[in-house]
Amino acid sequence: MNLPLPVFLPQVATDPIHQFKIFPLIDWSAGGYNLAFTNSSSWMLVSTVLVLGFLGMAASRGSLIPNRIQSLGEMSYTFISDMVRSTAGEEGLKFFPFVFTLFFFILGANIVGMFPYAFTTTSHIAVTGALAVVVILIVVGYGIYKNGLGFFGLFAPHGVPLPVMFFLVPIEIISFLARPITLGMRLFANMLAGHIMLKLLAIFVVMLAGAGLTAVAWVPYVLLIPITALEFLVAFLQAYVFALLTCVYLKDAIHPHH
Repeated sequence: MNLPLPVFLPQVATDPIHQFKIFPLIDWSAGGYNLAFTNSSSWMLVSTVLVLGFLGMAASRGSLIPNRIQSLGEMSYTFISDMVRSTAGEEGLKFFPFVFTLFFFILGANIVGMFPYAFTTTSHIAVTGALAVVVILIVVGYGIYKNGLGFFGLFAPHGVPLPVMFFLVPIEIISFLARPITLGMRLFANMLAGHIMLKLLAIFVVMLAGAGLTAVAWVPYVLLIPITALEFLVAFLQAYVFALLTCVYLKDAIHPHH
């Protein structure tokens, strides 16, 4: 007996890539440059406002006996500060505001993008790549500011024989230059792949149900539940990994010879 599916849309776009399309909401150009306010920009703004709202509510009372929101805010603060301290040391805490902002910006964008009809800004390499470039510029800038030319000792570890240096230094330079690429690509690829998988399963549900195979359509429908839960976990983990690697790179700027 074919059981009816609980709820599904009668018309669903069958293109899993359509959800990543960027289109202008407000056209604007200056000096020949397209500065349109897009759907990506709007959802970036939405996620930022939600994060600021959450942090504002968490910090508004500051009571001795915290409520749930205040407790969550305090745990978030402790979580990020411990991560920065354990990875980059006490001196790395001067970058705590940057890492904290970076983590919550990515987490907010990832979580907001999980809801129907929302847009996942971190599924675009332009966004994740820009974040990665900002991180690496801060690392290089602070590394040179603090250590001068000694920062470049990062590419020539102490105690390595000179003949080995000829091979090791180019490898270290290439590895360092690849950091912003891998940092941006990791976040972009994970969010893109996860949303495509969810959309494909939803398409299978509708197509199978539309073909009269309602009993079969239950298979992808049930799979959607654990995979959606997994994607929420991935949304958090990717924000955490991005922030953690940022701390690792900042440690190299603070202590290039370690």
